[in-house]
Amino acid sequence: MMNVAGILTCLSILFCAVDIQAQNHSREQPLDSVPVLVGDSLLQQVPDSVSVDLKNGKEVAGKQDSVRTKTGSPLIEITSDKFFAPSYMFSPSPRKAVIYSAVFPGLGQIYNRKYWKLPILYGGFVGLTYAITWNNGYYRDYLGAYQDIMDDNPETNRWHNMLPYGQDPETVDTQWFTGVLQQRKDHYRYYRDLSIIGTVAVYLAAIVDAYVDAQLFDFDMSPDLSMRMTPVIIREERTHSLGSSSYGVQWSFNF
Repeated sequence: MMNVAGILTCLSILFCAVDIQAQNHSREQPLDSVPVLVGDSLLQQVPDSVSVDLKNGKEVAGKQDSVRTKTGSPLIEITSDKFFAPSYMFSPSPRKAVIYSAVFPGLGQIYNRKYWKLPILYGGFVGLTYAITWNNGYYRDYLGAYQDIMDDNPETNRWHNMLPYGQDPETVDTQWFTGVLQQRKDHYRYYRDLSIIGTVAVYLAAIVDAYVDAQLFDFDMSPDLSMRMTPVIIREERTHSLGSSSYGVQWSFNF
């Protein structure tokens, strides 16, 4: 009885070991199936599953070529330099900005859509135009009076209207008054010419400003470009004595 029981026990242990080994072997795939299943899944299933719908975040099979077309080629930015182009696609042309500003002052700033510069520009033109008109009016008056006092024709007496208050043509010193008229004439002519030069300078500055604005329209300044000002304490260390401290301001620039 003992031998039979021992034999049955050994057989049961052997059957359990064989069963466990069979289960483990069944879980592993056979070697000859590996190149078929794994190989096909790597060569066919995986590349198709790589094609991803970028908008919905889903895997789309059989669309690998379309994904390559979308991700492989760079995005083309559509821009326009037309005067009435929408703001999201507008990119000004420096050449057109110069032409517009040269044809009519301020039109280049309107083309670049820098409308806040128009009051400054036209304010300068209005002020200089008024200065030209005002100085030119006085210049013409003193020029006519100077011409009349210099000739010998008694009928030309426009200089009588330029006499100071309380003086009359019979008692005034004509030599002295001739010098006064010449000085005033030259004075107003100088400032009239200076105002004309200033007007031309503002006109050229408007053209240059329109060109620079159009050239730097898409320029993006990095946030790393900054300046920082902080107070600082500078201490001087001296041997065998107490060091002294000084206060100052530290400027730091980040590029």
